[in-house]
Amino acid sequence: MFPTLRFYLFLGGGFLIILVLRIFLDNPTTIVLTSIYNLIIILLAIWDGIQVNRQKVAVSRKPLSRLSVGRDNVVTLQIESQQPHIIQLQDQYPQQFAVSTEMLEAKLPSAINSQSELQYTISPHSRGEYEWGDINVRQLGNLGLVWRSWRVPAKQKVAVYPDLLALRSLTIKLTLGNTGSMRQVRKFGSGTEFAELKQYSQGDDIRLIDWKATARRNRPLIKALEPEQEQTVFILLDRGRLMTARVQGLKRFDWGLNTTLALALAGLNRGDKVGVAVFDREITTWIPPERGQFHLSKLIERLTPIQPVMLESDYLGAITRVVTQQTRRALVVVITELVDMTASAELLSAMVRLTPRYLPFCVTLRDPKVDAIAHGITDNISETYQRAVALDLLAQRELAFAGLKQKGVLVLDAHCNQISDQLVERYLQLKARNLL
Repeated sequence: MFPTLRFYLFLGGGFLIILVLRIFLDNPTTIVLTSIYNLIIILLAIWDGIQVNRQKVAVSRKPLSRLSVGRDNVVTLQIESQQPHIIQLQDQYPQQFAVSTEMLEAKLPSAINSQSELQYTISPHSRGEYEWGDINVRQLGNLGLVWRSWRVPAKQKVAVYPDLLALRSLTIKLTLGNTGSMRQVRKFGSGTEFAELKQYSQGDDIRLIDWKATARRNRPLIKALEPEQEQTVFILLDRGRLMTARVQGLKRFDWGLNTTLALALAGLNRGDKVGVAVFDREITTWIPPERGQFHLSKLIERLTPIQPVMLESDYLGAITRVVTQQTRRALVVVITELVDMTASAELLSAMVRLTPRYLPFCVTLRDPKVDAIAHGITDNISETYQRAVALDLLAQRELAFAGLKQKGVLVLDAHCNQISDQLVERYLQLKARNLL
């Protein structure tokens, strides 16, 4: 329990009164009256604190399940009160995370037995398990003379996962793409599965004409074929040295992991088998291709604990393992990063091993800061040197991608915060064009 500014103002008013009275009256009784006044203020403050203790609000934190790394996750504190009060709350969140506000303050409604909620957002910058502590509560007395503080036990361990909020949004988007007002248009083309007979139109492949049906109906009909739906997507996620750098607050590996799960979700949603391998000098995690939404939960649980390491990545060894284990044709996506021509040469020689049996796809995680420096305006020699280095890095990337494309490798180079959406879009385009 500690006094408020109002208490000190009232208490200071007593000393001001005695000063004025001593100047004009010079009566010893003024000291006694002022002392009585100050004693009354102190007793009222004590009584105010006792009343707070009798009318304590009940505070609790809504259970936290799984938080998403790099996202603003909402934390909700619930308050139950019998009477109107002014309160301040401070939750003991992990101090290494960014938070929207450290102190929550509210004036509770005057309704009896009211329930209120206060919220703040917290943004974890790394995955793992973290502990929330107790909740510190301050409640203002009815007279506004003292604050009374206490602590509500609320310790809880919470796991920080990859970007689950983005996965939830992507699930809704893919679902709407299949049903409802955004019904998917059936894609006909050079598929393998018979779908239906349709009227021949100019430009259709005459080899698909069904002559028996044409003779029966006396008009040209062709067989419409659907692309094969159940295919395989295999994702190789690099966790080597280049993936340890931080980009926009997150490690590059975290961006890659978010991208891996987004592509896996899209593949499973479209009926494909999805497999994932994580590698550095060797493959450290191997999850064979499976289909079904249950497989996504398995991927999340297996991949969440993995962290990047300061080791050089062996692209050739990882792709050799894929070629050995994955005998069927598949879309093989390598999620990594490039810096110099040496690394790109190793990656190029490894990716070439996948053609033409597989469909190789190289995805690199670009740092927006490098682009900003390369295309910015410089004012001094130091900034000019930085811009020259950034331009050289971008030029080397373009040379590396040109070499990959020349060998038949699909390439996607995008900013880390945009890579997931762009990769899913490219995957859906490949499916629609039956290139898998």
